[in-house]
Amino acid sequence: MKKLTLIRHGKSSWNYDVSDRDRPLLERGINDAYLVASAIKEPVIDAVFSSPANRALHTCNIFLRVLNIPSSDLRVYDELYDFSGEHVINFIKSLDNSLEHVVIFGHNHALTHIVNLWGDKEIENVPTAGLVQLNFNVLEWKAITKGNTLNVIFPKNLKND
Repeated sequence: MKKLTLIRHGKSSWNYDVSDRDRPLLERGINDAYLVASAIKEPVIDAVFSSPANRALHTCNIFLRVLNIPSSDLRVYDELYDFSGEHVINFIKSLDNSLEHVVIFGHNHALTHIVNLWGDKEIENVPTAGLVQLNFNVLEWKAITKGNTLNVIFPKNLKND
């Protein structure tokens, strides 16, 4: 059994003259990341991977802190700085089979594409700081095709407006 948790980076700022990779999180992005991380009930995770983009890494570090996962467990891969999903899919399918539950911090439209390709619930858009867990009844990551959408946590569903 393989479990994949995909988390989109928090809301980022366009107010700085920096490259796309260097864009920081807005305060809302930070708050939403804390909110979603605090809602996770099952933090048994074998590996955490992130895009090298500042906004993805910052979001990831918030989750690591909230879930008491050592930052030394984080691995950063350029392939996860992907917007189509092709590189992320190839990355996932090449994971070590000893890993059962993997978390990936990345970007849209890649994450929305993957959750709809492999999940059994249609999700129009994975929002910033959104989390989707997929479960697969396979022993090898390369064998992933269709799985079950196990858990969906979006910041707007946790807020009391």
